[in-house]
Amino acid sequence: MSRLRKIHRRLSQQGPQGFREKILVLLLAPCGWLYGLVGVVRERLYRHGWLASWRASVPVISIGNLSAGGTGKTPMVDFVLKALAERKLRAAVVSRGYGGSGAPGVGVVSAGDGQGPLLNAAVCGDEPYLLARRNPQAVVLTSPTRSAGVRRAVDEYQAQVVVLDDGFQHMAVQRDLDIVLLDARAPLGNKRPLPAGMLREFPSALRRGDLFVLTRWHEDCPAPPALPGPVVRSRHRLAADVIDLEGNIRALSTLAGMRVVAFAGIADPEDFFRELKHRGLKLIHTIALTDHAVYDGKILERLRTACAGADALVTTEKDGVKLSAAELPLPCYQVPMTIEFLETGDFESALDSVLEHTRQ
Repeated sequence: MSRLRKIHRRLSQQGPQGFREKILVLLLAPCGWLYGLVGVVRERLYRHGWLASWRASVPVISIGNLSAGGTGKTPMVDFVLKALAERKLRAAVVSRGYGGSGAPGVGVVSAGDGQGPLLNAAVCGDEPYLLARRNPQAVVLTSPTRSAGVRRAVDEYQAQVVVLDDGFQHMAVQRDLDIVLLDARAPLGNKRPLPAGMLREFPSALRRGDLFVLTRWHEDCPAPPALPGPVVRSRHRLAADVIDLEGNIRALSTLAGMRVVAFAGIADPEDFFRELKHRGLKLIHTIALTDHAVYDGKILERLRTACAGADALVTTEKDGVKLSAAELPLPCYQVPMTIEFLETGDFESALDSVLEHTRQ
């Protein structure tokens, strides 16, 4: 992660330290206000019908956030897909495919026939690829125009429910359930929109939400702000098993005591590194990359150099899906991330309420 991104994230979540940082925040504040104002105008245009908002013939569930990344949408989408599979419903995910080169039109990452990914992560993006690999029974599509993706999911693949990945700001498709994720450690950060803070809209936009999930919750988290809907708490957990780049599985516990190089291209890699240490791994090097990092020759050479004296490389599953063709001098293990709810009643009730009113 670049030094500038680290500073911006700290300013947004913890506030300025010292006179220079206070001046910087003051200079950025008008830009943030203008950015937030654009969001307000856009939302009102949709609300009053001046911008078209299309309704699908099946329930649409949006999973999104107010901040720019880092709240754990992918584990949440994965959780919802598994909940829908338990209910014997054919589900589809429509994603923008951020980080991929982009398939033309609507990209079919998975046809939901049990075969898993049909496109590689470089084309469709790491998150859609990961969702398709974890949920081969689900249809996974990428589309810059979400309505086109939803239409294809319903018309061609007979989806009974569609999940919009990162859909909170995408109001061109109406939804039946808006799930909004907030980082429990700093739910609204400094409450300022980009670039003065981390928010994509003013906090008032939360009134559009139906269910709020506090992610990365722990006992020392501050009390959440007043929210206009049910609130559930969740934690992210490293899975019990890891996967090497050839698809072989072993228990994470077997890596305890190993000297490893840990690397991650996610919004908050330090959380990942802390969890690995907590599980007993000896991190001789940690390499924090930018979110959705592209593993070019420069980064791969950096990894190879860091391998001296190490037993293995360890990364996130999100990063691992982009490394299948990489030549690395040591075994590289991907650690899946899962979401664990402290209470599920409101989530289950919200989901079942939407599904009871399935439109035929």
